[in-house]
Amino acid sequence: MNDQRAMFEQRLDEMEVKLTFIDEAVQALTTADADQSQRIAALERALRDLRGEMASMRVAQGSDAHDEPPPPHY
Repeated sequence: MNDQRAMFEQRLDEMEVKLTFIDEAVQALTTADADQSQRIAALERALRDLRGEMASMRVAQGSDAHDEPPPPHY
């Protein structure tokens, strides 16, 4: 009975160690996910700003390239 108890305690200790590693991994993944979400949001804002700047540049040029006739070689 004593051997069984020692084996049970050893298995319990191993499970606690594994659980600790799993908790650390989950925390690291959560942090990485939050960082990635912030980076994606920043990239989306930058893309939106660039699109706005491009639209402003088109308006400032006075004409849209899509409205021009194709070059003669077409």
